[in-house]
This record gives sequence, structure tokens and C-alpha cells, in this order.
Amino acid sequence: MKVVDKQLPKAFDLLADMLVNPTFDAKELRREQRVIIEEMKMVEDSPEDYLGEIFQREFFPNHSLGLPIEGTRKSVRTFNQDITRNFHAQVFQPKNLVIASAGNVEHDQIVELANKFFKTEYDSIQNPKSKIQNPLIAAPIILKKKRELEQAHLILATPWIEAKSEKRYIAHLLESILGSGTSSRLWQSIREKRGLAYSVGASGISFEDCGIFTIYAGTSPKQLGEVVDLSIAELKKIKREGVSLDELNLAKEQTIASILLGLEDSGARAANLANQEITFQTQISLDETLQKIEAVNADEIQAIAREFFQTENIALVALGNLNGLKIERDRLDVN
Repeated sequence: MKVVDKQLPKAFDLLADMLVNPTFDAKELRREQRVIIEEMKMVEDSPEDYLGEIFQREFFPNHSLGLPIEGTRKSVRTFNQDITRNFHAQVFQPKNLVIASAGNVEHDQIVELANKFFKTEYDSIQNPKSKIQNPLIAAPIILKKKRELEQAHLILATPWIEAKSEKRYIAHLLESILGSGTSSRLWQSIREKRGLAYSVGASGISFEDCGIFTIYAGTSPKQLGEVVDLSIAELKKIKREGVSLDELNLAKEQTIASILLGLEDSGARAANLANQEITFQTQISLDETLQKIEAVNADEIQAIAREFFQTENIALVALGNLNGLKIERDRLDVN
């Protein structure tokens, strides 16, 4: 929530009341179930979202990370007032909350408001933490036909660093060099030089115990194989030859600029504070972050590419009118 500073107590009161005392009206829950089911249909109509769900399911087989975040039509229909209230009572307790704020606020003021609105009796309810096993990451090659699509959409992926890894600064710069923005290797190779895709890029996401590096592109079905080959070629090239000093410095400048510009927005600041508290249970200073980015060298970039870009771990999931296209594992060779 973003409000003028003088309205903070009222805003906090409203947000806390919504969080602690929801009514879970049976009629409203049924209406929300219908809304969520309609959202599921929207996912199926959106190639990028639908591809993402297929990819997660196949990359994390038999694990909660592979399940759709919105659930299934069957599971959503099982939610009733009692189930929803019990889940809320178990999870939405003061000991589980992170409260973050940014702007013209004082720490003591937030502490006072937190003590006022989040009562401690919630702590008397036990919150059993389920033991979730580390995922066994797969490396599928899935080419799913969807005849009505004009474009083919693909994800190439490989396991990646965990959220707390000390290599996260190196990994982020490698992501930037390969596929973040118009100066990246994938953008230049696939879009600018050859015009094979309107949208192409690379990014990473890190969880507590694993991570994913992905390349995404949307292209003509006839050009899908060529886009895959060019993407694999860039992974292979960065493993063999590394990166230039100019590339590395540009990635550092872009990353630092993005961080500093993000600090100008109070909402982004608050989100960053909350994310660091949840992930690291502490705050990492801006100076430390910038120093770690500046300290990354080209050898470290090449080393992390060699560590994670392995042929046997490369996954490929594509969606579109693929006309019987087949891609074998040896075509994904990055060694």
C-alpha cells in the first residue's frame, strides 16, 4: 500500500484489519472460485503463460514447484469457508509476518503500529511446517503442438544458483550479458542480425534450494530449430571463450543503474527490504551490493557458465504449430 505519510496510521489499520480479520464470506468465496477458474482459462489462452506452466511441471516433476500457482479447477472447487479459515489461522500469524516500509517513516512508528494491530494470541496456534524435499530437476525435451498459434514459443533452461549463493552477483551479470536488454548476445544474434524473433531474452530465478536459468523466445514455427541452434551456440561460446571486458563493464553499469534507479521509488524500496529479510534474514547494504558487483571478473563469469551449462542438464519446452518438428539431445550440446 502506498499513501501520503500523514495517512500511515489509517492505512496500516486498514491493511492489518484485512489481514487479521477477513470474513471469508461463503458467497464471496464461491464467487472468487469462479474468478480463479476463469483466470485458469486465460492462462490456457496465453501462449507464454501456458508454456510456463508446462515447463514448470516438466522441469520439477512430482514436486510442489512444478504445480500451477493458481491450483487446478478441481482443487479450487474444494475450498470452503472452514478450509480457508484454518489455513489462514495456521499461516497468517505475527511470527510469520515481515513488515517493511520506506519513505517518510520512523522505525519506532512502525513498531508501535505493529504491536497495536497484530495481537500475540495468534501465536498460541501451532503452525506446523511441512517438510518439503529438495526437487529432483529434470531435463525434458517437450515439443507440444498447439495448431491455432501463429508463433512458436520456446524455453531453454538449465539448473541455476540458489538464492543465498555467493555466486549470485556473478550469475546476474552472466544473465545480463546473455539475454537482458537490446545489447545482450541473444538479442543481437537472434533479433538484430537475423530478425528471427520479436521477443528473446534470458533470466534467472533462485529459490532456497535450487534455481533456474531460462532463455525465452517467440518465433515462427519454421524458424524454431534455428533459434534453438543459435541459443545453444551462445551458451557454448561463452563457455569456451568467456566474455570481453567491455561486455562485463557494460553489464555492471546497467545493473548498478537499475539498482540505483529502483531506489527512487518507495514501493520498490519496501519490496526490496521485505525480500532481503525473507531471503537472508538480514539487510545487505547498498555499498556491499555495489562492491560485490564491481568485484566480479571475466574468469568468474566463464567459470559459472562452465559449471551450469551442461548438455545433459539442458531442458527444452516448446509450444506451437510445430508440424512434426523433432529435436534430439545431441542438438542441445553445449560442451
